[in-house]
Amino acid sequence: MAFDFDTLTNRLESDSIRWDSALDKGVLPLWVADMDFKSPPCVIDALNERVQQGIYGYTHTPHQMNRMIADYLQEQYQWSVDPDWIVILPSVVSGLYTAVQQLTNIGDGVLVPNPVYHHLRLACTTANRSTQDMPLVLREGRWVLPNDQLPEIVNAKTKLALLCNPQNPGSTVFTRDELKEFGNFCTQNHLWICSDEIHAGLVLAEDRKHIPLASISKEISEKTVTLMSLNKTFNFPGVGLAWAIAENPVLRKAIQVGLHQTIAPPSLFAYTATMAAIKEGEPWRKALIEYLRKNRDLIQERIGSVAGLSLDRMEGSYLAWIDCTALQNQNPHQLLLDAGLATSPGSQFGKEQFVRLNFGTQRSRLNDALDIIQKTCS
Repeated sequence: MAFDFDTLTNRLESDSIRWDSALDKGVLPLWVADMDFKSPPCVIDALNERVQQGIYGYTHTPHQMNRMIADYLQEQYQWSVDPDWIVILPSVVSGLYTAVQQLTNIGDGVLVPNPVYHHLRLACTTANRSTQDMPLVLREGRWVLPNDQLPEIVNAKTKLALLCNPQNPGSTVFTRDELKEFGNFCTQNHLWICSDEIHAGLVLAEDRKHIPLASISKEISEKTVTLMSLNKTFNFPGVGLAWAIAENPVLRKAIQVGLHQTIAPPSLFAYTATMAAIKEGEPWRKALIEYLRKNRDLIQERIGSVAGLSLDRMEGSYLAWIDCTALQNQNPHQLLLDAGLATSPGSQFGKEQFVRLNFGTQRSRLNDALDIIQKTCS
């Protein structure tokens, strides 16, 4: 089946965080990480069918949901998960905040990668926990874990390590050896781990596959809460749903604190969309990956021709992490914004001289964005 990713979609006046900010400003907004493609037809059809039922009462998790997720993880990642290990959540972000609050105490330290998706750091500062910077190292175009530096970073106060795999914003898809070394270090030093794996379904590098950290060994699994969702892969974050996986019952109990009390459960539409994606979404996902790979290749070609800019390998997701250091401009985000392109500022992720570009969009729009970048930065 052929899927259309090229036809422009109109998201203006749709209450889109990203696009409504562009109204009347003449700005192309490629920042917040959602895509400009329609969700898969199977998801749209399932939601339409649910809407036509006309009754939207209180709901519970469908009885088959955890088994469906477990089967999906086995199929996609060859990860054997007991359905009882799965806790349904409204979002990965709520899981991050809960993990930090429940697995640490005030005065404890939390290992946080740098650069990284800003909510990993905010989950710590909001809970009044101290963060311990874990600076990723750019090696052969990949932002890799500083495994050899961890003994100097960790101290007696460190209780929790946060991980983002595939990495956001750096796009690295960590290898089994990289993850094993990191996981073993954490278990040997009695650290809990919370692994954000929301981009697992968006591996672009042909020589990489997503490996869940907790799948590597029982010892690592016993120390790890894995957070996953299909929101990013199938582009329905506005109705989305997530789940936590924890083999250790202590971790399962911790991640459920506040559920159905201060943390609302997912909506019935979230269950509908997620189940449809699991059952019938794979052909669309594969077509999406091929489209994003071509977008990635286009970015590498065109950004590579600008002397003041450089890129990593873009192994996963649809986010280009662009190094603007050689431009010698104090605020590259503002430079591009003034030229008509809204990116995410690098400061949001811990690196002032970078910008993050969302290339989950139609190729014509991406070319417009690259025109602005080349004209402004050349």
